Amino acid sequence: MSRPIRIILLLVGAMALVAGCRREEPDEPVPQTGGPSPYTLNIPANLPPMAQPADNPLTEEGVRLGRFLFFEERLSGDNGMSCASCHKPALAFSDGKAVSKGIDSIAGTRSAMPLINAGYGQFFFWDGRASSLEQQALEPVTNPIEMHDTWPNVMAELQADAVYPALFKRAFGTDQIDSLLVAKALAQYMRTLISGNSPFDKFRRGEGTISADAQAGYTLFNLEGGAPGQLIPVAGSTPVIGQGGADCFHCHTADAGLFTDEQFHNNGLDAVPADAGRAGVTGNAADLGRFKTPTLRNIMATAPYMHDGRFATIDEVLDHYNSGGHPSATVDPFMKFTDPDMELGLDPAKRAQIKAFLQALTDEEFLNNPAFQDPGPPQL
Repeated sequence: MSRPIRIILLLVGAMALVAGCRREEPDEPVPQTGGPSPYTLNIPANLPPMAQPADNPLTEEGVRLGRFLFFEERLSGDNGMSCASCHKPALAFSDGKAVSKGIDSIAGTRSAMPLINAGYGQFFFWDGRASSLEQQALEPVTNPIEMHDTWPNVMAELQADAVYPALFKRAFGTDQIDSLLVAKALAQYMRTLISGNSPFDKFRRGEGTISADAQAGYTLFNLEGGAPGQLIPVAGSTPVIGQGGADCFHCHTADAGLFTDEQFHNNGLDAVPADAGRAGVTGNAADLGRFKTPTLRNIMATAPYMHDGRFATIDEVLDHYNSGGHPSATVDPFMKFTDPDMELGLDPAKRAQIKAFLQALTDEEFLNNPAFQDPGPPQL
């Protein structure tokens, strides 16, 4: 073989070797595939499945981010108030006050609603003005009585943080923080706040028992009020026959385990409602004084009661219903005992049984769940 040919063959072999090395060690990094990890909700067997919005599915990264944001005081104008300021885990995410005060110490007009099984909700706030958790999460930040900030200020503060941009990148694929992504993360966290392991739940699942009084209280809960056999008029409907019960089941429906019908009722608090309630949203006079039915879950941890916190104890609530409440043009047909000739008929023994049942709805695992507590400063 001639020398020129040997040189050519050596050059070709060297080029092939170099090309092989480049294939094994590419100059450009290999793109990473995948994204946030799906979050699996732990839903007790006696609760229904929870729907998730297609544009905000639950992810491990989104829930974790939402938890940091729920306890983040930089969402308020003075950097001193977070969502958790009015929604404390130990109080079933209520705050124990008749009405809450915001950063300027201005009192609102309504009580902070507990966040229990909020992922099942159809309406949010006492008047139902928000139709999703994402929409609900946007409002307190800019409310002048509550957190009294602006979203541009909040976004700028979070963007300047050493950690938050990376947390948003992991959760949503972008490190550019905006209000809608904050709301999505908060909504994801709130959807995990599931309560379904109270003594009553375990009793229903055959995993434990509750007292005889609590069982009797649940029976009363599901029966019409009034004396047994008494014909009781119902506005706009056919009369019902009294069953000697507590008449709770109409609004606090137990069938799905949620103990709320997610509807709006005027429960006879005032002859002339001072707060328009649902009517302030719909503009419909028929909605005057109507408010969303709260869940009875963890009710013993969420005093005071009603939209304005007027009742300090559960006994005062029972007093109200036993008295029949105040008649008005929009009082709910379920309030059948506003007529002084009609009585709900809760004697001391029945009241004690109802209270025993309500106590059995207290979910200590929910109130003390480590996954719901303040996680501290944001961390990667």
